[in-house]
Amino acid sequence: MTTTHRTFWQTPKAGNIARLTRQTERLSALPPDQVRIAVRAVGLNFADIFALTGLYSATPAGAFIPGLEFAGTVVEVGTDAAGFAPGDRVMGVTRFGGYTSVIDSEPDYLMPLPDGWDFAQGAAWPAQTLTAWYALTRLGVLQAGQRVLIHSAAGGVGLQAMKLARALGAEPVGTVGSAAKASWLGEQGFASVLVRERDFARQLQRQDLHFDLVLDAIGGRVQRASFAALKPMGRLVVFGAAEFTPTGLRPNYLKAAWRYLRRPRYDVMEMISSNRSVLAFNLIWLWEQQAEMRVLLAELNQVPLPPPHVGQRFSFDDAHAALELLRSGQSVGKVVLELDHGC
Repeated sequence: MTTTHRTFWQTPKAGNIARLTRQTERLSALPPDQVRIAVRAVGLNFADIFALTGLYSATPAGAFIPGLEFAGTVVEVGTDAAGFAPGDRVMGVTRFGGYTSVIDSEPDYLMPLPDGWDFAQGAAWPAQTLTAWYALTRLGVLQAGQRVLIHSAAGGVGLQAMKLARALGAEPVGTVGSAAKASWLGEQGFASVLVRERDFARQLQRQDLHFDLVLDAIGGRVQRASFAALKPMGRLVVFGAAEFTPTGLRPNYLKAAWRYLRRPRYDVMEMISSNRSVLAFNLIWLWEQQAEMRVLLAELNQVPLPPPHVGQRFSFDDAHAALELLRSGQSVGKVVLELDHGC
């Protein structure tokens, strides 16, 4: 491929996924402190959907390219950049801008693609694994022997969290929305999986389940029931709100407002009495903390993990179909866009 032009998916403004269109532009000169990558795969995240529909607090104003993670091959290195050379296979993170055939990145946001991994597996690793690790270790302070409840366990973040929790010596208990997903997780070696019932609070009470830590990106009644199931000194770590996922290409603002008004609310005085905590984060703000990100990545390099599971692969041309599958909640593992030649 040549690197004189790049192809990318861009929306003129947030509010409707249908506005996302494929475009082409001529590349400008590479900044001296950056590395140019021919992108071969792009990882999709729920944050992409929330950004495109305008429900994400970090959404850029005006036109923007979605996408938080990618993998590809280095084609050019700036005169002031170090650590990589043309031909290197890398994976990386970006604060938006990932749906593109060519991306320029500071070296701190790039990592070597492990031997034996394909580009789709590389694109499936950075954002979801950093999210799971940050939630488990920095906020959750998970210890060996503790029991952690992980919602949406068959999804990208959930599956990585299940693996990481087990690697830390903890007992992961996953939840999913269907028996098929529970069966699939069982095939991956995870025996403790709950198919969430409509009355999740009663389900937990009936089975007398209690947890040291809960990782939640669903919200609503599921989150409220999870908090109630925490042991003393337990932590609820929140990093998303899938219940707000639009069922169409744009938000139903009335329904979203109703859910917002009915969202769980926590009384800090009651939390003091029961000795339970609620913590929340948005990983995108970590992009500005390069030193902390380097530390997290160094820690993850010491954790033996298999490559992430890529459940569905789409052509880069089929971004809308890939987003629709992710939005449907029917995907298992990571949804990835692939480019044959990085263009």
